[in-house]
Amino acid sequence: MRKALMSLEEIKTKILALKGSQVEMNVNRGRKKIEAVNGVIRDVYPSVFTVETTMSKIQTFSYYDVLCGNIKLKEIDI
Repeated sequence: MRKALMSLEEIKTKILALKGSQVEMNVNRGRKKIEAVNGVIRDVYPSVFTVETTMSKIQTFSYYDVLCGNIKLKEIDI
């Protein structure tokens, strides 16, 4: 288990602030599979958030995955 640098509430407020913004995400899918996802954070719910990718596909992610380091977010400057 990795050491958490931010609390779950801090992660939720950070993602809420990024709602509607372009983001670049590196998602660890397991077994050495890292997927790069570019998209817009569409909706923020109590336990998950949704990202609409560039191919108009909506993916759902958990705040816990961000906390554990399985998802790394970076805002894209347009």
